[in-house]
Amino acid sequence: MSDARWILHADMDAFFASVEIRDRPELSGLPVIVGGLSGRGVVSAASYEARKFGVRSAMPMFEAQRLCPKGVFVRPNMERYAEVSDAVHRIFLEFTSEIEPIALDEAFLDITHSLNLLGGPLEIGKRVKQRVREAVNLTVSVGIAPSKLVAKIACTSGKPDGLVFIERGMERALLQPLPVRRLWGIGPVSAIALEKRGIGTIGQLAQCRPDELASLLGNRSAQLVELANGRDTRPVVSDREAKSYGEECTFDVDLTVHAEILETITAHSEAVARRLRRAEREGKTVTLKVKLARIARRRPDRLRITDDAPEYPQMTRARTLDAATSDGAEIRRVAVALWGELALKEPIRLLGVAVSKIERAGTGQLALFDQRGPSQRLGATLDAIEARFGRGAVRRGPEAVSKSTPSATRKRGE
Repeated sequence: MSDARWILHADMDAFFASVEIRDRPELSGLPVIVGGLSGRGVVSAASYEARKFGVRSAMPMFEAQRLCPKGVFVRPNMERYAEVSDAVHRIFLEFTSEIEPIALDEAFLDITHSLNLLGGPLEIGKRVKQRVREAVNLTVSVGIAPSKLVAKIACTSGKPDGLVFIERGMERALLQPLPVRRLWGIGPVSAIALEKRGIGTIGQLAQCRPDELASLLGNRSAQLVELANGRDTRPVVSDREAKSYGEECTFDVDLTVHAEILETITAHSEAVARRLRRAEREGKTVTLKVKLARIARRRPDRLRITDDAPEYPQMTRARTLDAATSDGAEIRRVAVALWGELALKEPIRLLGVAVSKIERAGTGQLALFDQRGPSQRLGATLDAIEARFGRGAVRRGPEAVSKSTPSATRKRGE
């Protein structure tokens, strides 16, 4: 990896909320909170006015309503956000083809090979911000550094509407005073364990030997010490493949009716199949995920972020097919069979379907008596009808998850 590289991290400011405010100017200056509006919904995005009340992404919606009772609560419009995200991505392509999307609202850009043509790193950062504002009338924060880790942290530190440039050799100065949980790869549980050991900042972690941390961080200890010292050689991966495609939802009301559960499985299976076909991919392993409605007994040996956060028993079942598929009917057939294997008699609060072991469409070996052809062609026909007449124009079987609230997960490709 060249020592001369420059990485730009771009992150749209309060993206979902900002799109809503841009499209509805009467919301300007108000605390706008986007997310599922049921008692089990979660916050997808909050404007900076709402953040002053303590509202944050992934927070339960009931908590956001308690903190900000006068907030403007808006259901997410993922189709609209995806359109804006595509427009922003096209702007990034004006500066480099080496782009690694992280979500709809952020991406890494390797601008190393653009410097001779477009100017220095700071000049490119200014131009990216200007072009985004001109094209979509939104603000984007930008961090520029020699590595992905430092570029991301620099970007976050400058929000909103920031532009932070970290000169080569100044990485450790930025990282040292920051809490250890800001380091990539340190989750809440690991952070609590490190803090109990007296390691509260990235600078303190940087001074440790990897073998001292093996009991806490396992085989990641050497890599995390390197990152704490600002040494990050990971490249921008522009052709990163999704390892799985999944859909899940948490229900407003616990489900017990078998027909409604099957409808949800159908909806998720068809949604996953559409995304696979759009990406020209197929998968071999179908996984069903179920979360029960009852609260699990708390394990005394388990570290928790908050003592009052309930835990619900989660169950998964998976089956690997002989041949990869992107057929919604086949995915549904397997998911329904997995549901039958669970033989649950109690209410559920979450249901999800995922497909993994992904490969490019048409590259797998065909079975001698392959029966998938007509159904696969039907899926392509449904896609074509929707492309012309819009989402929801036609469906194969019942596909309305009317009692669900969207997952907080931002799905690849959606």
